[in-house]
Amino acid sequence: MQKQVLKRIIIDPGHGGQDIGAKGRYSTEKDISLAVSLKLEQELKEQMPDVEVVLTRKTDIYHSVVTKARIANQAKGDLFVCIHVNSADPIRNREFVGYKTETYYKGKGKNRKKLTRKVKEYRTWYTPNPAKGTETFIYGVDKTEQRKAAASEGLDEYMDSISAREIKALEQESSNDPTKRMLANVMTQQYFQRSAKLALTVEEEFQKIGRISRQAQQRKKGIWVLQAVSMPAVLVETGFISNPDEEDYLNSEQGQKDIAEVITRSLRIYKLSLEKQLGITSEGSGGK
Repeated sequence: MQKQVLKRIIIDPGHGGQDIGAKGRYSTEKDISLAVSLKLEQELKEQMPDVEVVLTRKTDIYHSVVTKARIANQAKGDLFVCIHVNSADPIRNREFVGYKTETYYKGKGKNRKKLTRKVKEYRTWYTPNPAKGTETFIYGVDKTEQRKAAASEGLDEYMDSISAREIKALEQESSNDPTKRMLANVMTQQYFQRSAKLALTVEEEFQKIGRISRQAQQRKKGIWVLQAVSMPAVLVETGFISNPDEEDYLNSEQGQKDIAEVITRSLRIYKLSLEKQLGITSEGSGGK
């Protein structure tokens, strides 16, 4: 009997519950992430029926990143895929509109004089950031010190205060326990290589359907949950909720279907690549 290289995929819809994530004009990251993840689950079941799919949440509930990592590890996943939505700060615009008269005083006591002067006046307003496109992140295998800092200081931008407190407690509890310490230690080189390969594939597949790709990247600051799971892991930023056009796309049935199909194709390519590496022939990996 041939070994199955990819038996179980963990899908992690970003944020949830009181942790809404990024916010657009009318929608939130937690809702889009969940909707896309549910479509991805369905697509994977149809296209890769031999692979089990586990979601860290199927409803609008909150899990800390520590809990998400534990769910993934206890399920003994072979791959961890985080679904998120990106955001960019609005652009500050400033325009000179003329001069205004400003009153000021000079001197003290009897010598105090009231004076006026002309000062420039500006109008300031903000417009949505045009940033758009997808990017897929992995956790750099060489970032041991940054990883420790992220875990102990809560530097992770995806980390809420509850998660940061839990991680600090976990680090203290785990300091003398090799088994528990594994949760926050360095990802193996094999996991890194597989994560990088999948991240590149995801971005290539997005480009094929006309999406702008901001490339596969390693984080300069840690995404704690990616290194806390004992399996290859990627985080897919599916688009910018701060861009009105992208927000509409991310909330549309077609947009969510596109994203689910792209990630599914990428996972099929990833699975086939693993099978070739290990000399395993696959029948039916493309669905039934």
